[in-house]
Amino acid sequence: MKLLDRVRAALRARHYSLRTEEAYVGWIRRFIVFHGKRHPDGMGEAEINAFLSSLATEGHVAASTQNQALSALLFLYRHILEKPFPEMTALVRARRPSRLPVVLTREEVRRVLSRLGGEPRLVATLLYGSGLRLMEALRLRVKDLDLSRNEILVRDGKGQKDRVTMLPAALKPDLAAHLRTVRARHDAELARGCGDVHLPDAIRIKYPGAAKSWPWQYVFPAGRESTDPRSGEVRRHHLPETAVQRAVKRAVDDAGIAKPASCHTLRHSFATHLLESGYDIRTIQELLGHRDVATTMIYTHVLNTGGRGVKSPLDGA
Repeated sequence: MKLLDRVRAALRARHYSLRTEEAYVGWIRRFIVFHGKRHPDGMGEAEINAFLSSLATEGHVAASTQNQALSALLFLYRHILEKPFPEMTALVRARRPSRLPVVLTREEVRRVLSRLGGEPRLVATLLYGSGLRLMEALRLRVKDLDLSRNEILVRDGKGQKDRVTMLPAALKPDLAAHLRTVRARHDAELARGCGDVHLPDAIRIKYPGAAKSWPWQYVFPAGRESTDPRSGEVRRHHLPETAVQRAVKRAVDDAGIAKPASCHTLRHSFATHLLESGYDIRTIQELLGHRDVATTMIYTHVLNTGGRGVKSPLDGA
């Protein structure tokens, strides 16, 4: 097998996502081209340093982008070439700026959500009402929703971790009506001999019939079937994230909000508004799925109570 094909096979064997596969293969290809298409087996610390440092000094990439390239090369040397990875003491690191997250007020959130409709509105409401990441919401299966307990089970979230978060009671009627529409469409597809959905490899092998079962269907399915880029099978995937991103961006503009708000801003607003309501930081950490409470602590700096709660002398004593 060619080198990049071996990389793809190794990534799939370890159940890496398609996005990660595309990113890692892309960085390894850029590394090879950067050094005149030399084989990585004949390159070491000097070549890796030169490539990664050029990303920071010439490409001016973000620190997270440079770290992703480093992770791709780390995977290549450890799992494909089976060689020890250098210490990288001379690496020029991209600077990681310290920025506070953009947060909307409760009124701004209402204005944005009121300008959305259909599935984008349901998804955006979940991002704010449950603190989900966009892809976590889009990858929800019917079985992950517990309407009776007002719970959402987020499976295989960031860091391949599962967690439980809240399902807003105010959203239940609209969500139930949406699921009835999805169920009717799924039943019609089953009658035509279709209705397959993407499944994790282990589930697909162990339960071959699960791909057509209702519990495994996406809560927010795509409008049409598509071809799986790995297997070549035609089946239904979830709603594309760009559809929600574009709708939220239009809603922010229509609401006249002069903030660089996005789908992830709704998750930031969820955490900040819970803190404003007096909820414990550890509880919010669990709802968000943060590994370290220090990540959650960032929201204590953006509470809408002024600079750390200090009252301006202009506002009087």
